[in-house]
Amino acid sequence: MKITISQLHIFEALVKTKSYTRAAKSLGKTQPGVSAQMKQLEEYVSNPLFERHGNEIVLTSIGKILYEQIKATLMQYQNIETAIEKIKDIEIGCIAISAATTCNHFISHMLADFVQQYDQISFSLDITNRAQLLKQLKNYVPDFVVMGEPPRGLGLESEEIMPNPLVMIANPDHRLAQLAKTKQMQLEDVSTAVFVMREKGSGTRATIERHFKQQGHYCKSSFEMGSNEATKHAVIAGLGIGIVPLHTIKIELESNNLVILNVKSLPIMRNWHIVTRKGKHLSPAAKAFRTHILQNADKYRETYQPLIPKFF
Repeated sequence: MKITISQLHIFEALVKTKSYTRAAKSLGKTQPGVSAQMKQLEEYVSNPLFERHGNEIVLTSIGKILYEQIKATLMQYQNIETAIEKIKDIEIGCIAISAATTCNHFISHMLADFVQQYDQISFSLDITNRAQLLKQLKNYVPDFVVMGEPPRGLGLESEEIMPNPLVMIANPDHRLAQLAKTKQMQLEDVSTAVFVMREKGSGTRATIERHFKQQGHYCKSSFEMGSNEATKHAVIAGLGIGIVPLHTIKIELESNNLVILNVKSLPIMRNWHIVTRKGKHLSPAAKAFRTHILQNADKYRETYQPLIPKFF
């Protein structure tokens, strides 16, 4: 026989009410049922747990020893039930998210809004490049990933979040920035320029190189950077021109530290996606955050949409 939670609750009720009848009533059970449960428990312990003193029952010495352990067990059981209810109600939980470096600003804002509603939920956020994201998805590491277009054939499920246009940027004093004021440039006008590019393995770089190839041009990387932050600061410093997600340069455009170049076939239009492995189970907290992202992406998009120059 194994001790059941029901028996522990009955034991506790008997201690508090000192009566089989009153214990049964408090638990919504029958008196014979309560008596049978206690008899089974006493047989398992091989000792009586209660003895009668007049009209009441009280603990035996063995019962007193067990009662301390039973109280602690029932308290822990109650804590478990409370935790389960909080998980169901999305009050607590831990969410593991990975995102492309281009999504850093976006996912941070989504997190900040979400934790204002659910401040007991903890997060693990890994910002990395596309190659690492695909490796993590393969190994079922994160609950979900926020990235660009996911590859096919890897057992992935994705849902489009919002557009992520890639624009060409330059220091306002760059010669191409001056040229762009007079005409719409062609890719051939910029393809020989010094480019500040993301590192190999970056989804942004792969998209840029694919776009230039489709247009019959080659984009030579003169400087490689490990993040979009590094890329835009290198462009501000005058090292060259670059192509970055529009939403990452809001402050720099408003402060006139960067300008967007008017180049035919740009911006490169791509989209962000929420990506999971097929069969990956999401906790209620992770599902709630996923829904939050999908419902609030347009609001975030509105913060950078006005930055797109009129010539687009």
